[in-house]
Amino acid sequence: MLLLWRTSLADSGNLRSIAAMLAAVAFFALMDTVLKHLTAHYPPAQVASMRGWVALPLVMAYLTWRRAWHRVWRVRWPLHAIRGVLAVVMLTAFAYGVSSLPLANAYTLFFIAPLLITLLAIPILGERVRRAHLAAIAAGLVGVVIALRPTPDAFLGWAGLAVLLAAGAYAASAVLGRLACRTDAPESLVWWSMVALALGAGALAAPHWKPVAADHLPALAALAVTGFAAQLAITEAFRHGQASAVAPFEYTALAWGVALDAAIWGVWPDAPTLVGASVVIAAGLYLIRHERLHARRDLHTNTPHP
Repeated sequence: MLLLWRTSLADSGNLRSIAAMLAAVAFFALMDTVLKHLTAHYPPAQVASMRGWVALPLVMAYLTWRRAWHRVWRVRWPLHAIRGVLAVVMLTAFAYGVSSLPLANAYTLFFIAPLLITLLAIPILGERVRRAHLAAIAAGLVGVVIALRPTPDAFLGWAGLAVLLAAGAYAASAVLGRLACRTDAPESLVWWSMVALALGAGALAAPHWKPVAADHLPALAALAVTGFAAQLAITEAFRHGQASAVAPFEYTALAWGVALDAAIWGVWPDAPTLVGASVVIAAGLYLIRHERLHARRDLHTNTPHP
């Protein structure tokens, strides 16, 4: 009975969390669309900095509403400093990548991030390596190579490499975030990441900073709102549901990428992109399913019988 009760509660929480994840992915896709639009007018580092600056007022209001300011200062500063650098690298590189690549192509390459998180968690968090982990990571890398199609006339170039760099920086930041959350409040991770993004990327962009045109102010407002809504939604997604049940829905980003590319820029993904995306997504789903089976096995083993 106890096991059935736990399962019922988990399913209820999972449905709520899956809905939140779907909303988060939608908001992130809309935010990336605005990023892509702005990179046609401003340098990537400036776009990354503006993303940080427009987010700060909303984050400040959120921290005030949550009465969480006192938790922002009690942190492990070295970890937050490294995550700040990674945030600047990640968004600047991603902005550079989407300035040339369709969203679907960029998302395909960025899908390697969950597999990299698994790989980096081994040395940083001391998690145990399984053969399934290594197999999934290897398969994901094959998918990335298919999507990149490294031939002289392919899109393997600075844009594709920039997105891979962004994925690596994101993965490293996520793993360090898990490490920091053992002692630091989640609000501190969001606050200091935005501060680092605003100031760090701003410093990079300073020599080539362009005045912000008045007709781009609505886009900046949309950047702030979509980014903040996405952050709240993804936090909600992982707060109540099982990560193994919620995480697969991150891959709905590809559907958003294809739809937005077609609707706004009239671009459709080609066969290598779709094949590579399928391989990467399959590797990620296999890894998630493998972890879920292990979690269920541990639950059955540790649950007392009535």
